[in-house]
Amino acid sequence: MANVFDVAQYILQKRAPMTAMKLQKLVYYSQAWSLVWDEKPLFNEKIEAWANGPVVRELFDLHKGQFLVSNLSKGIAENLTKEEKETIDAVLDCYGDKNAQWLCDLSHMEAPWIEARKGISDGVNSEREITLSMMHEYYCSISKIK
Repeated sequence: MANVFDVAQYILQKRAPMTAMKLQKLVYYSQAWSLVWDEKPLFNEKIEAWANGPVVRELFDLHKGQFLVSNLSKGIAENLTKEEKETIDAVLDCYGDKNAQWLCDLSHMEAPWIEARKGISDGVNSEREITLSMMHEYYCSISKIK
């Protein structure tokens, strides 16, 4: 199985440079839609419900301090299968032209982030996980109306 760095590297090969926040959200939506369309996760690293939306901590630790990200010191896009690349390409077609704040705002209106943040005040840090099951349930439900 690919890891989050492979997914992020592929996204950057297609759309770099981009803000670190936008990269995090595109990784999140790639994971979400892989659960729906391919019925499997793209990567095993957990996604946390941070104040600014979904974040994969391991990826954050790698790009920490960078506003714009063009490349990562980890990750091999070629580790992704053809099917996984097609899923990410579809996510980029849908979300790739949106700015980081738009993607952040969208994630804040969706059930997985909201549920994971229950009881946590706005702006307060949290390490609560947005689980694969939360993501699968929510994005399956909206895929039927799209």
